[in-house]
Amino acid sequence: MKKITILLFLVLINISLTAQNKDTKSADRLFDSYEYSLAAKEYLSLVKKGTSDSYVYKQLGDCYYNMSNTAEAEKWYLKGVESKQDSKNHYNYAQMLKSNGKYLESDKQMRVFAAMSPNDQRAIEFNNNPDYLVKLKNIEKLFDINRITVNSEKSNFGAVLYRNSLYFASARGKGSKIYGWNDEPFLDLYQCNYNEIDGTYSEPTGISELNTIYHEGPLTMTKDGKTIYFSSESFNEKLFVKDNSKKLKFGQVSLYRAYKDDGKWAVIFPLPFNSKNYSTGNPSIDKDGKTLYFASNMPGSIGGTDIWKVAVNPDGTFGTPENLGDKINTVGDENFPFISDDGILYFSSNGLMGFGGLDIFYVDFNKNDSSYNMGSPVNTEKDDFSFTFNKEKNIGYLSSNRAGVDNIYNAIPVCKSEMLAIIKNSKTNALVANSRVVFLDADKNVLDTKRTNDNGKALYSTDCQKQFSIDVYKDGFVTKSYPISKIEKGVRTTMDMYIDPIEMTVTETEIILNPIYFDYNRSDITPQGATELDKLVYVMSQNDKLKIYVKSHTDIRGTDKYNFDLSEKRAKSTVAYIISKGISGERITGKGFGESELKVDCKEKCTGEEHALNRRSEFMIIR
Repeated sequence: MKKITILLFLVLINISLTAQNKDTKSADRLFDSYEYSLAAKEYLSLVKKGTSDSYVYKQLGDCYYNMSNTAEAEKWYLKGVESKQDSKNHYNYAQMLKSNGKYLESDKQMRVFAAMSPNDQRAIEFNNNPDYLVKLKNIEKLFDINRITVNSEKSNFGAVLYRNSLYFASARGKGSKIYGWNDEPFLDLYQCNYNEIDGTYSEPTGISELNTIYHEGPLTMTKDGKTIYFSSESFNEKLFVKDNSKKLKFGQVSLYRAYKDDGKWAVIFPLPFNSKNYSTGNPSIDKDGKTLYFASNMPGSIGGTDIWKVAVNPDGTFGTPENLGDKINTVGDENFPFISDDGILYFSSNGLMGFGGLDIFYVDFNKNDSSYNMGSPVNTEKDDFSFTFNKEKNIGYLSSNRAGVDNIYNAIPVCKSEMLAIIKNSKTNALVANSRVVFLDADKNVLDTKRTNDNGKALYSTDCQKQFSIDVYKDGFVTKSYPISKIEKGVRTTMDMYIDPIEMTVTETEIILNPIYFDYNRSDITPQGATELDKLVYVMSQNDKLKIYVKSHTDIRGTDKYNFDLSEKRAKSTVAYIISKGISGERITGKGFGESELKVDCKEKCTGEEHALNRRSEFMIIR
């Protein structure tokens, strides 16, 4: 259905056309009239009768190509190329293979095409990018894509959100006359309400004051909501070319402007650069209402349809249309332009290197940059087109026939943020280079590992609103863990992270750490205790022959039995902590001694500090 918005329209006066031969006359007449659905049926009847040949197969391929039925198009192009064909047929066949995900077969046909038409820009581009598919698959994911509820069983496309109203084109109209190109009703413009809170949409309704018996859509709107530009058929202004030999009227896609009057669109009139000889359609107005972008095959186009722009003057008149040039336009078709509020032009192309069919590209006018493919899942091997983006709502829309018919999908930006970790010595505040910084998710799965540079910095990119933690490792320092809360979208968070240098005394019989204290009447490892035990873990990890015996003690408060039991629990907690850090249980044992080996024998006159000194663990070297 998307082809309707970029190619000419026609009306049959009566049926009296020149046929290719007596067998194909009826089918050719329908084909020349763009009645592809009916033409395909006529060609198929010839196949069944056994009167077909390579010409019929090629015509069937073209019918299904124009109807976007890639499976059937591939089937008939395959039969067609069994005999000699021109380069265009090999190119079309290659595109259908690519649209069906058959990239190796597609490349084979492209090589045939390139050999037959070596100066064609598409052939040159193909030969210059033999690994194009790998490059496309490596493009960073930009959006999450979901089909929205406004779709019908017929074609739906060209969605654009203004404030909380979604506008789009659809062939859902019941009772409308059928368009012979694809056996669907004519296109009309629809709108529905978007609920920003829960992301739902109301039932779409037709825009009666804009819809006619011909095709309409898509549209674009100025920021104040008072002016729209939309596509419709030139038959509405009696602008067409008569072909008396074929008894046909050939119309075009044209652009119209309308103003809001008392809640309705009124004062509808055609733009002055419409023509009966070429199409102008699929408009997009910039945020200032001063530049209108559109697609056209007017004179000066590089390929089939190109992206153009025209100045909108303060008095409502227009400047001279300008082609956007070969940074955007190719010998293929470029269409469905959309200019975002921040100066990014999105458009669709089948001339630039893509996954297949139409792909969506973007170019940043702020950088005067080249065009870039938007990657997967925005693009697929099928037709992907008509990308729009509402910056205020942070939501985009695209259209695609990836499910077999043109449907509308929302596009939610993948939110990326950055965490800059700066590692410092907690004692001297000096930056610590070559530290190993490990980023973990909420389940402690390793997401990435970085090394700090000479400035002690490690930069990590992550999705927004995801919780994660950071572990910092450095020889001679205690391993440190930092829990990180959710990072806000699109920002860089900088965090200074301090690691403690390992300071301890090692004698022939004992490793002396800073005192590891326990809270009164508790056996849990405190944060202070964990920091000291991490030093022991480091020493033991550097010397796999080292074995440690832990002695845990209490103060004199409580009975002898109670204190012995409590010290046993403290010894077990200490041993368990060391083992939890990866040290083998065969290398560390422990025992509780209660109050039998006081550090300070202060009897019943102990101060709180003296009691704390007695609540300790000691680390004896066994070997």
